[in-house]
Amino acid sequence: MPQFAGVDYFDVDSLLSEEERMIRDTVREFVSNEIIPVIEQHYSDAKFPMELISKMAELGLFGSTLPQKYGCAEMNNVAYGLVMQELERGDSGVRSFVSVQSALVMYPIFTFGSEEQKDKWLPLLAKGEKIGCFGLTEPDFGSNPGGMVTKAEKVEGGYRLNGAKMWITNGTIADVAVVWAKLDGEVHGFLVERDAKGFSAPEMKGKHSLRASVTSELIFDNVFVSDTNLLPNTNGLRSALMCLNQARYGIAWGVVGSAMACYDTALNYAKSRIQFSKPIAAYQITQEKLVYILTEITKAQLLNLQLGRMKDNKTVKHTQVSLAKRNNCEKALEIARISREILGANGILNEYPVMRHAANLESVKTYEGTHEMHTLIIGNDITGYAAFE
Repeated sequence: MPQFAGVDYFDVDSLLSEEERMIRDTVREFVSNEIIPVIEQHYSDAKFPMELISKMAELGLFGSTLPQKYGCAEMNNVAYGLVMQELERGDSGVRSFVSVQSALVMYPIFTFGSEEQKDKWLPLLAKGEKIGCFGLTEPDFGSNPGGMVTKAEKVEGGYRLNGAKMWITNGTIADVAVVWAKLDGEVHGFLVERDAKGFSAPEMKGKHSLRASVTSELIFDNVFVSDTNLLPNTNGLRSALMCLNQARYGIAWGVVGSAMACYDTALNYAKSRIQFSKPIAAYQITQEKLVYILTEITKAQLLNLQLGRMKDNKTVKHTQVSLAKRNNCEKALEIARISREILGANGILNEYPVMRHAANLESVKTYEGTHEMHTLIIGNDITGYAAFE
């Protein structure tokens, strides 16, 4: 299989450091050689490719922005974004696995955990020897996480958790769950280990999207969590939302990878597909579609790069992350649909990745904040009026 050359119409590569390009190219090669050859079968079987975990750990892809003292790569946020981009070119489910492990498990342990918790969990998670998940969304509370009903009660030596979470990536295969629950009306974070009595994580079946990803419920029936498993530095719902902001950043980059895969497929197909004695790429309508796709990818790439630089400079606002997540998800999904049109009926076959990306992006547009919620987050910022209250 020829190596993917990338999509870079505005020479964005020239704005990257040598190290950032090297990291991107390493993951690009890994995706081409290890993910793309197996992902269609795993998607069809609705199974996550578990054999990739140790390989991704060897590349330093888990918690990759965290300090080396915990076994992490300590790369900058632009490099991390490029990792997410390349992984999602393979499949949104693989990117989701890495994003959850990094942004929603290792980040909160690093940011809100005790030194003992960090020393215990971060090296194991970085090596892929332990898998984590993040429990915030509930059956009745998604866009309004502050309405959660999962509760923690203080008891001797720890806490009792009761409640349920839903739509949890990695839940069934996780060794530890970062769980958010109300303690005396205030949201706190807890580390719930797999073998805790009363804790179960049944896998959710029947998905038409993200089929190569494990999605689960988390059920807490009088689950005892010791004092040592409370994340001591959490500060209400704001702490959970800080984690979501990390994940949204990765998504903004990731979906560009899906869009690039769809564009590359559609362009090559259009050049080779002959109708009425010439390639369909020679027709004006097809060219208009391809130019639109390329334009939106280029705009998203530049948006992401500036977002990453601001994140590295510590000047980024969460509303700017919302804007990138909102725009890039919408455009990536649109690109997947237009690419399918270019491929015609062949676009629905698993010989091509387009329909798989389109189905995945339906979920990615929704999770970590719906399109509508990000609209209102930005609207609140620019007008001063909170329309979702």
